[in-house]
Amino acid sequence: MHTPADEQQAEQPFSHTFPKEERLCSKRLIALLFSKGSSFNVYPLRFVYHTPQDMPPAQTQVLISVSKRYFKRATDRNRLKRQIREAYRLNKQALYQNPGQSPRLLGILYIGKEKKSFDSIQKKLISGLERCLSK
Repeated sequence: MHTPADEQQAEQPFSHTFPKEERLCSKRLIALLFSKGSSFNVYPLRFVYHTPQDMPPAQTQVLISVSKRYFKRATDRNRLKRQIREAYRLNKQALYQNPGQSPRLLGILYIGKEKKSFDSIQKKLISGLERCLSK
């Protein structure tokens, strides 16, 4: 039985939001990601991904991190994290178009030693997401 609300949800375009449900916060899942996950680098980003068998194929949970070793000032770290979050938010539809191939846990780490522009971060993030889907 279809309701008008169901029809509105089906007609709505892809949501470019980054809600709490998509953020990786669980210490258990973070430990699982880094212990059993696979990784690759697309400089200045490192992608760590894992798909546990016990997780339902719902949505990808993402962790974003910037090293305190190379960026001593919190404002610099926060700006880079904000840029990565924004690039992910705008380009995450690739993960949701291929739900069977997309990882359930994804860590995006900034490993560069210098600040990059938003455009270069976005290009590298797009190529990293495509590589996650191809594995």
